[in-house]
Amino acid sequence: MELYGNRFSLHLLCLLLEITCYTCTTNVTDNVIIMLMDDMGWGDLGVFGNPAKETPHLDRLAAEGVTLTDFYTANPLCSPSRAALLTGRLPIRNGFYTTNAHARNAYTPQVIVGGIQSNEILLPQLLQKAGYESKIVGKWHLGHQTQYLPTNHGFNSWFGSPNCHFGPYNNKDVPNIPVYRDKEMVGRYYEEFKINKESGVSNLTQIYIQEAVDFISKHSKSGKPFFLYWAPDATHGPVYASPSFIGKSQRGRYGDAVMELDEGVGIIINALKKYKLEKNTFVFFTSDNGAALVDKSQGGSNGPFLCGKETTFEGGMREPAIVWWPGKIRQAGSVSHQVSTVMDLFSTALDIAGVSPPVDRVIDGRSLVRVLTEGTTEDRPVYYYRGNELMAVRFQQYKAHLWTWSNGWDEIKMGIDFCPGEVVTNMTQHELQNHTAQPLLFHLGRDPGEKYRIGFEAAEYSDVMQPLQRMIAEHRSKLTPGQPQLNMCDVSVQNWTPRGCEKMQKCLPRPASNPVKCIWPH
Repeated sequence: MELYGNRFSLHLLCLLLEITCYTCTTNVTDNVIIMLMDDMGWGDLGVFGNPAKETPHLDRLAAEGVTLTDFYTANPLCSPSRAALLTGRLPIRNGFYTTNAHARNAYTPQVIVGGIQSNEILLPQLLQKAGYESKIVGKWHLGHQTQYLPTNHGFNSWFGSPNCHFGPYNNKDVPNIPVYRDKEMVGRYYEEFKINKESGVSNLTQIYIQEAVDFISKHSKSGKPFFLYWAPDATHGPVYASPSFIGKSQRGRYGDAVMELDEGVGIIINALKKYKLEKNTFVFFTSDNGAALVDKSQGGSNGPFLCGKETTFEGGMREPAIVWWPGKIRQAGSVSHQVSTVMDLFSTALDIAGVSPPVDRVIDGRSLVRVLTEGTTEDRPVYYYRGNELMAVRFQQYKAHLWTWSNGWDEIKMGIDFCPGEVVTNMTQHELQNHTAQPLLFHLGRDPGEKYRIGFEAAEYSDVMQPLQRMIAEHRSKLTPGQPQLNMCDVSVQNWTPRGCEKMQKCLPRPASNPVKCIWPH
């Protein structure tokens, strides 16, 4: 009996240990990877209907995950969109807008004085509470002065640049953009980090891929959860790709860049599988804004949607979005029509990490965890801002335009057109038009291209606009705009002396300060 009792106790102990171990493994905090492309359009991926079918890795990601067809950015331009993602707040709240002119897009070029404010709480800062280590790879674009850089806002490590890869510059009137390793520069674009604008050749995407893989490898051994913010910029003009991809796409140089990024996604996913992290890693792929249609040889496709980057039409605001979360999503290969935004990534990541969002401010993002794991949906509005103006609102399938504009005649005369070949009366004109007294209403299910407005006299119009107007009024009544950060420019704040320039003997003479109001033409 004693022997039997000991065996029973041993069996019970083993069972308890097994349950404990199972509990430990199933309660591991999931890693978070956000892949944010630059100027990539809704129609650039095979899974979203691009006829070239040159994105096999992303298409497979969708087949194994969830495709979100109604996913939106928070602004049709890079910097405000990225600020919204990392704060979970509309740019009008977090300060990434301008009041220098009405309804103007603004961003963070080298001359900008402002950047992400210290009172804004970014996603990596909150994830630190759950033990996450965070890394950004690629473009930051939330301010380039030291106090604005990512390692001062919650990111443990960084490889990339604070600005777009514009250039080359002469380092006298304008300095070339620095590339950073964590807190110090390790070179400049067009110097140590080559981009051949004529041939389109650059190895930057390969470097960004390797940075991501090395970070995943490191954390496969540490056991700590991680947040990887992968933000390559090859599809932003001037578009580039590595030599093995140049000339590979039937879509030209832009297609070459897309194909290389697609392969990069595949390599990163394979790294997760190699290190057995695929079962506890949440991956979200999207873009910062719609494809830039200004230069068709270096711009993407927005599919059936009107216009592109810089506009609050669907082509500028609706983005490709794919979620890959093996074992967690309700059904692999499913499609969700849940209306959602880039700000939801903030709330979703916090939900996954078990971290509560700040309660002392308005958070515009909502967690998508139940949408992805249970297939639930909810009706919610989307607010389309251009600078300091609410341009449009979507609720369910209806979208009401309060203001419309593409860009001005002065730019059109210079060949800059945000809606090339697309003319829709009272929509794509080159003067800002006010429709607040009688908004233009479209049904995006029947008319995704926003070409056929619902008549003012139609019963459908009044039935829809009455609740929409109440929604708009409530939004405005509760809105407290943040201090605008994109108003002032100064040549002296450009990247003359980035931290680390002394070690490389790459510091440049700084001109005298001359602060002026930035000019934002569109």
